[in-house]
Amino acid sequence: MIREHDQVALTEAVPADGLVAGDVGTVVHIYDNGQAYEVEFATLRGQTVAVTTLLASQVRPVHRHEMTHARPLATS
Repeated sequence: MIREHDQVALTEAVPADGLVAGDVGTVVHIYDNGQAYEVEFATLRGQTVAVTTLLASQVRPVHRHEMTHARPLATS
């Protein structure tokens, strides 16, 4: 079960927001008992990159045995 303030990982890219599968964000709101989530994605220094609504199938919980991974943001 995913709750508010849980970290989640994307299961697929969201190109419109510059996000790739595996990016980790924080759930800030839950819609329709977990049918969708509002998720904030931020840099390691806390700068918000995107806040987007995602279907449950587009995210998965992050587990404690996983490691985060850093990647540079695309610049425009």
